[in-house]
Parts: sequence; C-alpha cells; structure tokens
Amino acid sequence: MTHKPQIKIAATYMRGGTSKGVFFRLDDLPAAAQKPGAARDALLLRVIGSPDPYGKHTDGMGGATSSTSKTVILSQSSQPEHDVDYLFGQVAIDKPFIDWSGNCGNLTSAVGSFAVSAGLVDPSRVPENGTAVVRIWQANIKKTIIAHVPIANGQVQETGDFELDGVTFPAAEVPIEFVDPADGEGAMFPTGHLVDDLDVPGVGTFKATLINAGIPTIFVNAADIGYTGTELQEAINEDAKALAMFETIRAYGAVKMGLISDIKEAEARQHTPKIAFVAPPASYTSSSGKQIAANEIDLLVRALSMGKLHHAMMGTAAVAIGTAAAIPGTLVNVAAGGGERSFVNFGHPSGTLRVGAEATQKDGTWVVEKAIMSRSARVLMEGWVRIPEPSK
Repeated sequence: MTHKPQIKIAATYMRGGTSKGVFFRLDDLPAAAQKPGAARDALLLRVIGSPDPYGKHTDGMGGATSSTSKTVILSQSSQPEHDVDYLFGQVAIDKPFIDWSGNCGNLTSAVGSFAVSAGLVDPSRVPENGTAVVRIWQANIKKTIIAHVPIANGQVQETGDFELDGVTFPAAEVPIEFVDPADGEGAMFPTGHLVDDLDVPGVGTFKATLINAGIPTIFVNAADIGYTGTELQEAINEDAKALAMFETIRAYGAVKMGLISDIKEAEARQHTPKIAFVAPPASYTSSSGKQIAANEIDLLVRALSMGKLHHAMMGTAAVAIGTAAAIPGTLVNVAAGGGERSFVNFGHPSGTLRVGAEATQKDGTWVVEKAIMSRSARVLMEGWVRIPEPSK
C-alpha cells in the first residue's frame, strides 16, 4: 500500500508565561484550515498529538498538560487601531476536542513578540531600540490587549533578568494590559451578586464569587471545601475524588453563570469556566522548594485548568484574581484582607505573582478599565511542523 508523505506547515513553538504552544500565521495554514471548522480542528489536534489515550503526547507537539497543549493562530488585524488578531485553541489531551471559548493569558505574552518577528506589525510602530506597543485583538472573547514588547537593535529582545515563578530561567519582561477585561459580552458578575450561595448536589452549599474577567472564573473559599490554600499539585491531581468534586462544582457554577444550560454541557466546555479556591495568607513551600512567607503575599490562590490543578497560575485567571481583589466584598478581596486595593500579590503552587486592576462603580455596576501584569516569552523552535496529510 502506498501512503502519502507528510505535509509541512510553517510554525513556531513558543513559551509564553508558564505555558507553551504552537504558533501559526493564518496564511500559512492549508486553505481548508484557514477558516473555523472540522478541518482546522483535525489539523491542530494532529499537530498536538491528540487524542492520546496514553496521556503523553508522544506523537505530537503537545506536552500532555493543560499548560502545554495549546495552539495559536495569528493574522494582521481586521479591527481598526489593532495590529494583530489572536485566536487561541485549548487542545484536550484525551479527547478529539479543541475549546475555543476563552483566551490564554500566559500565551498572550508571546503574541506581541511573534507578531513583531513575523512582520504582522507595521514596521513604523517598531522602534530600533525601546518598546513596541502591540495592540492585540483577542478574537475568542473580542477584547483588546496591549503588549509592551522590548526591542533591541530592531529585533524582539527575549533575554533578560525578569524572573517569573513557574518558569525555570529568567527572560525579558513583557508587561501586558488587559483592557476592559470582563470576558465576552456579558456582565462582570453574571448573577448580579459579588457573592452567591452555590448549591452543588452531593458536595454542599457554599459561598462563591462568579466573575467574568479575563476568563469566566468560579472562586470558592478553600476552607469550605476542606483545603488550606497551600496545596501543591499532587495533593489534588492524585486524588480522583477531589478532581471529580471540582469538576462537579465547576459544572454547577457554569450553569449559574449562564454559560451552559445543563451540567452535562460542561464536558464540551473544558476550558471555561475556571475554578479556583482562595484563602488568607499562610507560609508554605512552593513546588520548586522556595519558601513563601505569609507576610510576602496578600492571599493564597489555587486554580484548576482542564480538570487538573495548575502548576502555577493561568494568566487569564490571574486577571480574574486581580479584578476580583480590587472589588470590596468578593471572596478574593476578603481573603486578601478586604478594602480597596489596586494590586494584589498572591501565592500559587510555584511561587507568587503580582497583578493589578483599577475598579470603579458606575451607576451601581462595577467596572474595571484594565488589569495589568508582567510575563515573559521566548521562541523555543521555529521552522515547520509535519503531520500526515489530513483525510479529505
């Protein structure tokens, strides 16, 4: 039997924040994959190596975790006053499924760098030395993000001394502004309340803050579900009962937020909403062995992504944390000590992260104009990715 040779597609493998993903220019994809649909999904699934019943992604570019099973498609922006359109796909590991329902905040930090290097930004907007301000249109959630990309000798500067907990080596700092971060077109607090009573059959009824900012997120108090907030990955991810509980809470929270109409629909919406638990500051040892003192942080946060406790913190969830912390009365704000604040420094499994947000009330409704945090990014490999030619 004669088999067709593999096809090759121009691609760049990048780290952005604490995530990695395969980046494509839209024009470099095969014609059938340049538009949304089954052909695009099938191609990207094969690139990553999903679905993989072994959970290893041995035959693809994925890393078999929610942080490393990601794809990005970029093109010159179709929106006025923007440089690049950014579309993100979260690839399931063991299912033939790509979730296009939300953004990846970590990979956002690599979008500006890629856009400059790939010629997607007008050269007149890129200084010889200094900072390129890249205006990103986040196509999944239809929001503006501003990346401040360092430039040296006309090229993106990737090396530096900025350290990010959850990333092994230092790199150049990339400040990111998430403009009007309420996710999608709905209200920031879809139920109209800063805190709700969330009734989860088989688990219990407890307080929850349900917020659309950066990404739809469900915040609960750690103590209400039997945790301290100092847990590392193995405490959650090696406990099947705990993972099932979190997924049940997430499903019922999604219904209450109006994201789905029935809890069964949560299986097809793995990327959103996120679920996180918060607690007041406490000392702990991070996953790298670094000692985190209670007086160094404002609160503790642990978040799950794609059904597992994240090794650090998703960038979009960090936006939700910063936004909720800036609004007095949310569970995040209360865990941080209450009151008004424009920045919060929180502890996560890999260390700490600082994120800021400015919140104001307009006509009785909370509004956050932007959330701010710093990440780093660099190219890991560039050239072509090869896959078997998709079936017609």
